[in-house]
Amino acid sequence: MHIEHLSLTNFRNYARLELSLPQQPIVLYGENAQGKTSVLEALYYLATSRSPYTTSDRQLIHWRVEDDPIPFARLTADVNNRESASQRIEITLLMDKTTGTPRFKKTIKLNSVEKRVMDVVGLLTVVLFLPQDLALVEGSPSERRRFMDTTLTQVNKDYLQALDTYEKILPQRNALLRRIAEGRANRKELGFWDEQLAQSGAAVIAGRQTFLRELEELAQRNHDDLTGRMETLTLKYQPSFVPTAEADGQMSFNLLGLDLHRELTAEQIAPQYMQQLQLEQHESIMRGVTLSGPHRDELRLYINDRDCGLYGSRGQARTAVLALKLAELSWMRDHLGEWPILLLDEVVAELDSKRRAFLLERLNGVAQTIVTTTELDIFTPEFLERAQVYEVVNGQIVASQSL
Repeated sequence: MHIEHLSLTNFRNYARLELSLPQQPIVLYGENAQGKTSVLEALYYLATSRSPYTTSDRQLIHWRVEDDPIPFARLTADVNNRESASQRIEITLLMDKTTGTPRFKKTIKLNSVEKRVMDVVGLLTVVLFLPQDLALVEGSPSERRRFMDTTLTQVNKDYLQALDTYEKILPQRNALLRRIAEGRANRKELGFWDEQLAQSGAAVIAGRQTFLRELEELAQRNHDDLTGRMETLTLKYQPSFVPTAEADGQMSFNLLGLDLHRELTAEQIAPQYMQQLQLEQHESIMRGVTLSGPHRDELRLYINDRDCGLYGSRGQARTAVLALKLAELSWMRDHLGEWPILLLDEVVAELDSKRRAFLLERLNGVAQTIVTTTELDIFTPEFLERAQVYEVVNGQIVASQSL
């Protein structure tokens, strides 16, 4: 996979950017707050339709046009992959202030034809590695759920559809729970929403189980190389309820979140999830929220059978995350048949010399890697000889003539 050209208009601190990208490692070099990270954010946004840094798309529009009657931002990428010739992905963010109440609109186009998000996700695939990715060990469960979802939705259309359905059904079911508690709705109305939630939620759980089993094998190889096989990395998926195989003709449950059965089909999970929703119905009505499901799942990283987030050192956490992100890259390549775009935002400087060398060594062969840095001397001369270095100054990007 190769991004040929990136065009940005009124995106973050870029009033206008036209950047052609070669098929070699690309280094964006410059001081902080010059626009390096915004390039990676734009590519990630074009791939996933979401920003890794903000939940508000309105913040992506350049502040200099915020007083315009219709401020807008536009992102466009020309992408080549193994299955098709160059395709153009375009996202426009627009704030219409001419109607009294400002209205925000996001439009996605593929080759100038308007599309839904799920029609274009997966045409451009990326792996983004940030210093903040230590949150995969130390942060909240939502960070680890987002990691699973971002990777899976770029590769698996069925997972993308199931997650989209689940995320639409969940708030509607929660609203119904609150209306029932207030006496404005009947419990019988839950049947339809429970069935929809169980079907889509089961597909999400099944997808995560398979993904983590496959990812663990790849991550363990990286971790073995990094630690000289002195430590063992294990990924433990902990659903908010754990569906199990049938025992004596009846469904059984483990509500402790233990990683007992790592892989069941969506068809096996759905009736169990449905039953779990019914078992929790009274408490869910009292609290006004759905108590079990993929929105409450957890992923934990273990080193030598000890939770790295609770008992691991800073160094162990860095090693585990590096092994995991490189495994994500390999997993996507295995399933797509080509390398995704690798985006590294100030990560190299955060690693010690051993981990840095390990990372740079594994960039060989990756189709396109884009790295941001404030320090060129942290890279080996061999890497810089292979790379195209661009200097970024105040929203302007120019090819560096000398290193």
